[in-house]
Amino acid sequence: MRISTLPRANTSFSTFLLTGFPGLEWAHHWISLPIFVGYLVALIGNATILHLVRTEPSLQQPMYYFLAILAVTDLGLCMSTLPSVLGVLWFDARRVGLVPCVLQQHFLHSFSFMESAVLFAMALDRLVAIRFPLHYASVLTGPRVALAGAVLGMRSAAITAAPSLHLLKFDYCRPGSLSHAYCLHQDMIRLACSDTRFNRLYGLCIIMLAMGSDVLFILLSYAVILRTVLAIASAGERLKALNTCVSHILAVLCFYVPVLGLSIVHRFGHHTSPLVHILMGTVSVLFPPLMNPVIYSIKTQQIRRAILKVVSLGKIQ
Repeated sequence: MRISTLPRANTSFSTFLLTGFPGLEWAHHWISLPIFVGYLVALIGNATILHLVRTEPSLQQPMYYFLAILAVTDLGLCMSTLPSVLGVLWFDARRVGLVPCVLQQHFLHSFSFMESAVLFAMALDRLVAIRFPLHYASVLTGPRVALAGAVLGMRSAAITAAPSLHLLKFDYCRPGSLSHAYCLHQDMIRLACSDTRFNRLYGLCIIMLAMGSDVLFILLSYAVILRTVLAIASAGERLKALNTCVSHILAVLCFYVPVLGLSIVHRFGHHTSPLVHILMGTVSVLFPPLMNPVIYSIKTQQIRRAILKVVSLGKIQ
């Protein structure tokens, strides 16, 4: 008896179509203006933070070293999406090849995991500074902070390597557009006709283990910080200790709230307008790099003074 088998599609697509703002193509140039300004402010702001930490002696402390690592991560997050987003909005350059698409999603997800890990490391920095102030400078030295940054970077790149390599091997026989103006892992496996079970399961596990553990440890760190602060007798000292954490708490919210919102929209918003998905996706990749330098420049006195010093020197010259 002859057993029939399902025919396999002979066509495998090697290019993908990025998506701008469906139905608003006529306004892409206008829509691109606030997005371009957002990218520009994010790039200038994070580059300024890096310059100040490198050149200003008062900022050569562990807290600001971690802030510099966060700024590098934010620059990488911006540069991962900027070319394709502005390419779609300015030039309608929607077509992207398989290899560039895989590379883009790899760097985008790697820097996202890196951002989460750096925020956790910064929570530990605040914990050591408040819980063990006398040992702070000896525990978190410059070389140790640099080593931590290198380890977190390699960890973030390594955990996204396996699914990225699998994406290169998949057959893509389902024509269709990606959901955003940049490539995402979940978008690419949606268009694949190969067995994607490993990528789906691996992606879910990594998000739960990596970002989930980062969030858990951040919450535990702040539970210990709050307990330590409440044990301080002086109300002024309690307020001073908590003020050193405000910028970091805001940075955590700027990163995780848009990510959570995008996840909810992808999971439960099947009947919502595609514009909602695209808007949330744009916010999730642009908002943290844009707001982090703004938050730290406003809320951190040493950085504010360093910026004013640079501006005043520029006026004198």
